[in-house]
Amino acid sequence: MPWQEAASEVRFERCPPLRPFRARPGKRLAPGWWWSATTGRLVHYGTAAMRLHMMLLDRDPRVSALACRPLELRWIEDGRARLHAPHLMIRLASGQGVLADCTARAQLSQAQRSLGMVVGQACRRVGWRYWVLGPVDPVYQRNVTWLAGYRHPRYRGADELARAVREVFAVRRALVEGVGRIGDPILVLPAVFHGLWSGNLSADLRAPMHERMLVWSGGVS
Repeated sequence: MPWQEAASEVRFERCPPLRPFRARPGKRLAPGWWWSATTGRLVHYGTAAMRLHMMLLDRDPRVSALACRPLELRWIEDGRARLHAPHLMIRLASGQGVLADCTARAQLSQAQRSLGMVVGQACRRVGWRYWVLGPVDPVYQRNVTWLAGYRHPRYRGADELARAVREVFAVRRALVEGVGRIGDPILVLPAVFHGLWSGNLSADLRAPMHERMLVWSGGVS
């Protein structure tokens, strides 16, 4: 199908990967599945970089859906057939589509830059965007990885608990102080971590999380 038609007619965010991801010897992370809090569905990933950025995008309020390698672009360059399957397809809340590639390197190679120009141009032709998702601050990554363990709605708690969490942290407070005002930490902490994941609560996630960190009601940090 021509790219212009496919971009407007196919809901790529609902499509599975074009082909299975295979485990590769020597890699620390094997292919797996990520349960998306955004869509409520499992999304297959193939590499550590893909998993990392799926996790971060799953928390991004701009994102309404995402999929791994659901499409492949093909074109002719210098008389030769070329093809590329971007790592991720993202649907923004605005309805705009995004293709993204993930890399663990801070600097892109010449081949990656050339490929990015081609894919970026293809995206612009249909009103989409192209992102290259690179390394992430390690402290921020560790914090969000921890909060991701509380992304399921069951950690929100009952309406009464969720309301108490919002009210107590309407004023900036140390985590331990706010939790103590609400009740049993065993019950309250999961609701607070869920709030930090979902964006109902905020904290400085660029610094290590600890019991005295300030938490307040607000958007995703």
